[in-house]
Amino acid sequence: MVEDAAESIGSLYKGKHTGTFGKVGVLSFNGNKTITTGGGGMLLFQNEELGKLAKHLSTQAKVPHRWEFVHDNIGYNYRMPNINAALGCAQMEQLDNFLANKRETAEKYKTFFESYPDITFFTEPKNCRSNYWLNAIIMKDKESQREFLQYSNDNGVMTRPIWELMSRLPMFNDCENDGLANTEWFANRVINIPSSIRI
Repeated sequence: MVEDAAESIGSLYKGKHTGTFGKVGVLSFNGNKTITTGGGGMLLFQNEELGKLAKHLSTQAKVPHRWEFVHDNIGYNYRMPNINAALGCAQMEQLDNFLANKRETAEKYKTFFESYPDITFFTEPKNCRSNYWLNAIIMKDKESQREFLQYSNDNGVMTRPIWELMSRLPMFNDCENDGLANTEWFANRVINIPSSIRI
């Protein structure tokens, strides 16, 4: 299993870090994530040989040789430049502070939204510790979602609905789905609210 843990660095499930459940875990260090290198990410492996293969393929599948350029497979150029890696190392030194900041922001949101019975703030489930990378609220219906989005954005607070469902995109119109009732329910109610460590 390849585990998409792109946004979850610092999150735990039953005491275990996300990104460590599958044979391969994938973390993102894009500019909007909890820590950043300006782009790129990290692969986590349970199997050392699989990790070596990934490194080999990511360095153009070049066979080590003092002067010849021999490639034994189709390779890619997916290495992170040193300056980006240095930024990532500096960000890792701040990870605990960033996570504490995000948790503090989430607690403030939780307290604030308790005064609004028609709005539910997403909190971490039992046996989980969220990094609160992206805070979100659930509105009572689509109309209140649209009203909140309009009002907040008109007043200088950037809020967004969740990403457009793939099933709604034109290029996937012909793809089968099973109605997606739960997915549609959330899409019509969830709003992502400001979550930067700078707020």
